[in-house]
Amino acid sequence: MLRVRDDDAFAFEMLIDRHQGKIQRFMQGWVSNIQQSEDLAQDVFLRVYKARKTYVPTAKFTTWLYRIANNIASNHIRDSSHRKEYQLSPNENDSTSQLILESMAVAPSGFQPSKRIDRMERSEVVLLALHALGERQRTAIMLSKFEGMSYQEIADTMGLSVKAIKSLLSRARVNLKNLLDPYIATGVSPDSVGSNAEAGRDNEANSNARETEE
Repeated sequence: MLRVRDDDAFAFEMLIDRHQGKIQRFMQGWVSNIQQSEDLAQDVFLRVYKARKTYVPTAKFTTWLYRIANNIASNHIRDSSHRKEYQLSPNENDSTSQLILESMAVAPSGFQPSKRIDRMERSEVVLLALHALGERQRTAIMLSKFEGMSYQEIADTMGLSVKAIKSLLSRARVNLKNLLDPYIATGVSPDSVGSNAEAGRDNEANSNARETEE
């Protein structure tokens, strides 16, 4: 990134090659389809390039990068007024993202669904559950499960304390479990469990001030 700051075009290409896939995967937890995630990932790197002259290496580059990605994703969601239909591209069946989503669908209750459900359907269901979470909970889960960040790295990215992140992840896992349990047991989709989704948002709204203080 220091080379990018000095207008090294090749270094910028290297950054894109190295991180674009991860940023796009992160965006899939926020938007409705692959094309939108690609567009938002491009916006992230455009923002990186525009901000290159003011970049100061006070933290890990990835922390700075995901902070930009999270801001762009949050702004996109706030600016979107239409209801989205969450779906994965068919060519993503064997991707790392889908394997993580599938494991998240089974993990909360520790048992298999009562009916045979293919990997694509599980992944779509988990995306619905993720989108039902509040923004902070969703971001923390995405950074933890998809990007493998530590508590400290997530805290640095989100501008919160490690204690606040632990609390945030704990609540996110509970809310995600409540959304996924009916699906795992009987095949009920998370978008049918409206009360749980609203509870997740309400719990997050009530805790934002406390987390900021921590």
